[in-house]
Amino acid sequence: MSLQIKPILAALRRHKAGTLLIALQIALTLAIVCNALFIIHDRLAHIGEASGVDEASVFVIHNQWGGDQSEQEIDAQVRADMAALRQLPSVRDAAPASGYPLQGGGWDNFITMTPDQVKPTTDSAVYGGDEHLIDSLGLQLVAGRNFRPDEVATMGDQQMVIPPVVIVTRALADRLFPDGSALGKSFYAMGATPSTIIGIVQTMHRQGTSTWDRPYAGQALIWPLRRADTRGLYYVVRAKPGELAEAMREAPRALYAQTRMRIIAGKDGIQDYARIRQRAYDRDRGMAILMGVICTVLLAITAAGIVGLTSFWVGQRRKQIGVRRALGARQRDILGYFLTENLLITGGGVLLGLVLAVGMNLWLIVRFASQPMPIAYLGVGVLLLVLLGQGAVLAPALKASRVPPVEATRSV
Repeated sequence: MSLQIKPILAALRRHKAGTLLIALQIALTLAIVCNALFIIHDRLAHIGEASGVDEASVFVIHNQWGGDQSEQEIDAQVRADMAALRQLPSVRDAAPASGYPLQGGGWDNFITMTPDQVKPTTDSAVYGGDEHLIDSLGLQLVAGRNFRPDEVATMGDQQMVIPPVVIVTRALADRLFPDGSALGKSFYAMGATPSTIIGIVQTMHRQGTSTWDRPYAGQALIWPLRRADTRGLYYVVRAKPGELAEAMREAPRALYAQTRMRIIAGKDGIQDYARIRQRAYDRDRGMAILMGVICTVLLAITAAGIVGLTSFWVGQRRKQIGVRRALGARQRDILGYFLTENLLITGGGVLLGLVLAVGMNLWLIVRFASQPMPIAYLGVGVLLLVLLGQGAVLAPALKASRVPPVEATRSV
């Protein structure tokens, strides 16, 4: 093969335009494919993040009030609603909540360790609920205790209450107290009132799933707050195993039996976690599919370009190939010639593509706060393009290797 390099390079110099076009196409394809594969993997990993919720049994009711009611009347109605839901045969537990994991958007606060701290230590998603919220979501309490009923405060839509106790996720506890001493310690989430950590849950996803939320993944806190919001609130209901469908049918009827002055309607009125997760990650799923389509199209176009160019060169060189065959070149020699030629073109394109891939990833980091691409994706991209190039040139090269020696005696 080494004896063929010089004539191959000489032939490529005579076909500079075609060679450069294919090399540039390979380079651009490599740059896009490497970053696209990284984005696809990143989005799929994001979609698969654990919520901490018993998703097979939990559903959420968006309850809105009809008519004018005072905060005291709403709080009394919420208590009555909870009692009615918890008595249903198919329901294990239920709780009012200010929000729920994977909701989208939601309530979050910066966290500081002192009341006068200027730069926040971190950010946390904030949930409000009573002593039933942890069990209603199916969260795993790994340290400390749950709220007591007497610790649950009522908060209207025109006031802000900072409870003295709080339950946090393991991720937030480790961020605030890396030495593992979070239980019993205090921090500040708003104003000058500290909240003391009385319990730690293993996992609880934030409400949001956006790029902004990702640096604070898993950092959430629960305050013992029962909202008396005139605009409405969420009811988190956990069905008994295997009874989710029945509980979702019974729950609205039980609530309307309490009062008709409420609205539970539309596609967001009552949702199980299969739907909640699907909606939360629609954008990520769409991006992964789009990147997959782009990769497939680019690879197909690149392969077609290599096949077309090599077939054209074979047609132009039939007499040259015939001469080589007449001088004793075997079919495998001709096959090796074209495979080597294509490997050189692919190699040049790959080297340029690596530079473009790194540059594109740096641009994504700066422009869209993306993550640095691991070098493994470059290796996968290079291997993919080399195999694609050699596979694409194989058919034209086999055709060239079958050119008979008699072609050397034919006029051009």
